[in-house]
Order: sequence, then structure tokens, then C-alpha cells
Amino acid sequence: MYYSEDLVEDIRMKNDIVSVISSYVKLQKKGSSYFGLCPFHNEKSPSFSVSGQKQMYYCFGCGEGGNVITFIMKYENYTFAEALKYLADRVGVDLPEMEYSKEAKAQAELKTQMLSINNEAGKYYHYLLKNEKGTGAYKYLTERELYDETIKKFGLGYSGKYSGALYSYLKKKGYRDDVLKETGLFTFEEKGVKDKFWNRVMFPIMDVNNRVIGFGGRVMGDAKPKYLNSPETKLFDKSRNLYGLNYARVSRKSNILLCEGYMDVIALHQAGFNNAVAALGTSFTSGHASLLKRYTDEVVLTFDSDEAGVKAALRAIPILKSIGISVKVIDMMPYKDPDDFIKALGSLAFQKRIDTAQNSFLYEIAAIEKNYDRNDPEEKTEFYNIVTNKLLEFTDELERINYVEAVSNEFSIPMDLLKTAVSKKALYYSGRPKEEAPRTRERMNQYKAKDDGIKQSQMILLTWLIDEPKLYHMIKDYISPSDFIESIYHKVASLLFEQLEHGEVNPAKIINGFQQEEEHKEVASLFNSPLNENLSVGDKEKVLNDTIKNIKKNKLDYLSRTTTDINQLQNIINEQADLQKMHIKLI
Repeated sequence: MYYSEDLVEDIRMKNDIVSVISSYVKLQKKGSSYFGLCPFHNEKSPSFSVSGQKQMYYCFGCGEGGNVITFIMKYENYTFAEALKYLADRVGVDLPEMEYSKEAKAQAELKTQMLSINNEAGKYYHYLLKNEKGTGAYKYLTERELYDETIKKFGLGYSGKYSGALYSYLKKKGYRDDVLKETGLFTFEEKGVKDKFWNRVMFPIMDVNNRVIGFGGRVMGDAKPKYLNSPETKLFDKSRNLYGLNYARVSRKSNILLCEGYMDVIALHQAGFNNAVAALGTSFTSGHASLLKRYTDEVVLTFDSDEAGVKAALRAIPILKSIGISVKVIDMMPYKDPDDFIKALGSLAFQKRIDTAQNSFLYEIAAIEKNYDRNDPEEKTEFYNIVTNKLLEFTDELERINYVEAVSNEFSIPMDLLKTAVSKKALYYSGRPKEEAPRTRERMNQYKAKDDGIKQSQMILLTWLIDEPKLYHMIKDYISPSDFIESIYHKVASLLFEQLEHGEVNPAKIINGFQQEEEHKEVASLFNSPLNENLSVGDKEKVLNDTIKNIKKNKLDYLSRTTTDINQLQNIINEQADLQKMHIKLI
């Protein structure tokens, strides 16, 4: 469904950002803005800024930023349409009915009914648990030292000993067989319909919006399999959902604890570690990693300490690191899993294990070492070679050197020997003389510094124009959006200059023109560059002129490098000369 720009803007303007965010974050006014603790990362000092004037938020700590719509999308994990509906309902605006094709409408109705069925099934299972029929299952959970509060929080239940009980219950509620079949809760055979789950402790699986999308069941007795999960459905994709993430995503912890199973997650939450999640009966995937990346930059693995747990950790580490997540691993010994550990030693001891969790690279080396007898010269040599090759994963030389030292200390490998071996292999694979590297890095650093300086100039000017719109008429004859050559800066400048030309300043509206979350953050940062408000008029005038000259010079330098037209090159030379004479007066 397409909503007009005017409708979107009307809903955004009617939802004052300070009022909306205040219902999620405690804000205090400082100057013209409001500040609070960022809901998107863990911090002790408030760096999360909300501007009523700009109708924008921006965190100077983690870089999250946007308008009221993007805040709801990020915080509630809503789609754009869901966030708009939420904000429209908040201010009493009726959105037009979604216009679906016949097929799309049928699919939407099916998913709605499936969610309703799952919700009813969850309530049914929970009722049975508290009923005399669920005495054995309830006893199992209490013997696992779960409190009633925890059982209620996670909606735990019991599926009963009769394999058609849930089906009969839902049929009485009026649900059709064709819809019930889609939920994966039943097996349809010639002999009749059977419940997929029976005589099991039930774990409702919720998406990040607390909707039941599937179930896991732990058998009561010795039947196989011990754990059974819902099959893939139109609601439930095992590789893109994590158990407990609906709670962990709002935990405001600096990391997320990744476990192996339901009971580990529940035990950790009960012990106060409400940032624990687990994969759903499947190996950890890149989809899981991407999901975690939305909420954290650090994952602590709390897998079982047995051989299977070690293998699972070694599979997960490269997947997480490949998308930029820092990984640490908890030493669970002498216990098997978090549940056993906490029961034996308590939450304070577990917190210490989190605080001292092992670097994932060193964990990998330790796992490799177990396969070699270092008293045997041949195996020792092979181990050293594997370690050397693994250290080449670090492309940054400084980082590699730091890891060489750490590995040398941790595994008693002679420092000089390891450094020499790594350097030789790095040189061999690089294919260039050793002395070239520093010069190459120096040139790269120079380019990066220059690039950062240009971007900073553009950010300063865009922020300045929002804070002091009257500047626009003083500078518009000297600079235009075409002088902003990076794509996103150019688009923002074009939209802002158009607003200023019509006497309007509405940075929050500009964000509506961008679709991706990373773009929202970057655009917000463009309008929140720190400005020195204590400059004298003379100093302010100098900063303004230097800023505009930097932006224009960057554009002219780019054109001079790319043009092949001799006349255009001459024009560029003339403009470069005129640029030196340019001076804008503020008074």
C-alpha cells in the first residue's frame, strides 16, 4: 500500500517526537534539546538527544538517529507501514484501507487467522499446565527451579496426553481445517487428525513483537525426539527467529547472550540476565546473525561445555564475526550449561564469567590445540603452522601484532618465532616488498583524513543551515546542492535547499525520503554536527567561508580529475582562482 507524502507528513507532524519518545525514555531538558539514556545501546551518561525544534533524535554515543517514524520502527521492530499505523492510531488519524490483490488479501487473512490459532493454542497449553492434567509437567518445571512468575512470563504450558485434544478445542472455536493445517500444529491423515504435540512441556515461540509464531515441546518421559519444534510455516522461519529475542532486544545490556536451548534462556532470564536468546532447534545461521546485528555489536556465547557445544560455538563464531559482531565465549566448566551453573554457583558467579569471557579467537586456538600433542615435534610444528595461518585472518597489521602477542602469551609459543613466521607468510601472500606497505598505508590514511574532513565540512554547513535558516540567503549565490558530490549528502542538500528556498525548515521530513535504517542514521548525523556557539562574529564568518571553500574545492578537484573536455578544464581553473577571492560577510 502506498501512502501519499502529505499523509505521512501529516501523521509525523501530529506526533510530537518529544512526547512519543518520553513514553519510552526518561528525558530531561538541557538547553533547547532533551537528553536521556539511549534505548539502543548501554550507557551510563545520557548521550541520546531529542530535538523538538528539529523533530529528530540522535545519539552521540552510537550514532542512531531519525524522526518519530524511524524511532518507532527501530524500537518496536516495526515495518514502515506498522509504525505509521501505530502513530496514526495514537493521534486519531484514519489510514485508508490497505488495497490488496485478491491473492495478497487471502494471504494476509490466513496469517491473521494463524496468529489467532497460535495464540489460542498457547492459552490452552498454559491452562492445561495449571490444571490437574498438567501436574507432572508443572512438577517438572518447578523441579527445574522455575518460579510461577517465570512460567507465566514465557507462557509455558502442557500439551496433554491425548493426541486430538487441541484439535477438538480449536474446532469448537470455529477454525477451519484448511487454516489449522497451515499452522503445523496438526497431522492430517486418512485415519483422522492428530495433534503434533502431546504429553510435552510447551514453549511458545514469539517474534520480536510478542506474537506466538510457533512452539517447542519437551517430551515428558523417554519418547523421542526429546525436543520437538513446529515445522516451517508462513509465520515461522527457524533461521530468522531467536527464542527470547522479544525480551532481549529491550534489555539495554551491552551484549546479547547466545544459548543453545529454551531452558538455558529461561533460567538466565529468571536469574536477571534478560539479554539471553537461543536458536530454535537448528544450527546458528547468517540469518540469526543478521537479526542479532540489529540489536547489538557484541555476542557472548554461552553454549554447553561438552564436545557438541564446542563444535556449535566454533561454527557460530565466524558467522557472527563476518558481519562485524564482536564475539566472546564463556567458560562454563565444571558445569555443562548456564542452567546447571547458575543453580550451583548463582548469578553473581555467572556475571563474573561473563565479565571474564574469553576472546573468540583465543577460544578457537584453544580448541585447535586440543587436537595436537605438543610433546611430539611433528604435531607441535603442525599446530604452530595452523596458528600462523589463522593469525593471517587479521589484515590490519597492528591488530595482527596484538594477537600475535596474545597467542604467544596464552599458548607459550616463543614470541620471536611466531612474529617471524607470521611476517614471512604475510609478505608472501601480499606479493609486494615489505617497505611498500607503510607508504601505502600512509597514503590511505591521508586520503581517509581528507575524505573525513570534507564530510565534516558538509555536515557542519547542513546543521548550521537548520539552526540558522537566515544564512541560506547569504550563501545561496556561492554554493548549491551540486557542490555536495557524495550521493546521500547531495540528496539531503537538494531537499534542504528546496525547503529553505520556500521559507521552510523541516529536517524530519527529509528523513522520510530515505528507506534504509543506515540512511536514517547517516541523515540524522548530518543535522547534528556539533557547532561552537561561542564564536565571535569574525570567527564565525571565517569558519563559514572556510567550510564553503572546502566543499567547493572538493567538487572542483573531483571535476578536474574526471573531465576530458579542455574547455571545461579551463572553466574549472577559473573557478578555482575565483574561489580564493570568495568572501561572504555575515553583517
